[in-house]
Amino acid sequence: MFRYTKKILLPLAAGLLPFALSHAQSETAPAFSDPTYVIVGYAPGGASDRAARFVSEQLQDVLDVTVIVENKTGAGGRIAAQYTKNQPPERDTLMIGNPAVMVVAPMVFNELNYDPLNDFTPVAGVTDYTFGVAVAADSPWESLDDLLAWGKENPDEFNIAVPAYGSLPHFFALMLAEQAGVDAEAVGYRGSAPALNDLMGGEIPVGIDTIDILTTHHGDRLRILATSGDQADEKLPDVPTFKDSGLNLSASGWNTLFAPSSMDADKVTYLGEQIKEIMSRPEMQQRFYDSDLPPVQMNSDEAKAEIQQFTEQWAPIIEASGYQVDQ
Repeated sequence: MFRYTKKILLPLAAGLLPFALSHAQSETAPAFSDPTYVIVGYAPGGASDRAARFVSEQLQDVLDVTVIVENKTGAGGRIAAQYTKNQPPERDTLMIGNPAVMVVAPMVFNELNYDPLNDFTPVAGVTDYTFGVAVAADSPWESLDDLLAWGKENPDEFNIAVPAYGSLPHFFALMLAEQAGVDAEAVGYRGSAPALNDLMGGEIPVGIDTIDILTTHHGDRLRILATSGDQADEKLPDVPTFKDSGLNLSASGWNTLFAPSSMDADKVTYLGEQIKEIMSRPEMQQRFYDSDLPPVQMNSDEAKAEIQQFTEQWAPIIEASGYQVDQ
């Protein structure tokens, strides 16, 4: 009788263990609203939108709720920030944000309907990106040294196309000019497309934008002379970094998921760890790389540290520029 009971109880105990673990995990994991939302401040198909959708597809399986991506476009992402800030606590909402919205805007806009520090909490970093300086493919400049030498001799002509005034490429252009000791003027456009059209058409000699934008035409209608990462870009192994070219200059931007400050701290921590795990999956990293989006794995605390470091690097450049927007 004893043997019979023992043979039955052992399999039962083993079978109950996964259930017990699963039950314990369900008790410790916070419950999220169904649906949960991810807000994107830009049109579908762009870098921020792609990153948000890649993560959301995986996150809904982890949270066991529907995750809906909503595009709230306008004002360079600031409308999305205001919208996200005002969401009720019972409607769990994240927003994918970048430095232009969460760091630069408070420094350059006299009136802003949100406060990045008090209205939002970083949840998880998902991508980084770097910048490049490019010229038309048929230009006479084969290297950054060639370009800067020409710029020093022709300061009145050394105009740099950037996708918008107040954008990171705008301030990176100022950073480059300061490091190189060159007088230069950043010329803001209404987006990357018109800036690249003028650059490739010879209407303006130099352009600066994010690498994912420039690589589309590199070797065809553009020549990228240098990139802003600490190491050469994987897709541009023959293009030197600015440091390789003799300038002590490196810079990057990021796409980070933020929550309204009303979200419970335990939810923020849980989401940060889960998204970090999602971003560490090999298939997820490959999907980001294939979409020209360098993936990163950062929880909430790590994302906060990156944003603080970024602010310390860029704030002096932005403030020294004196750039302000009266709206």
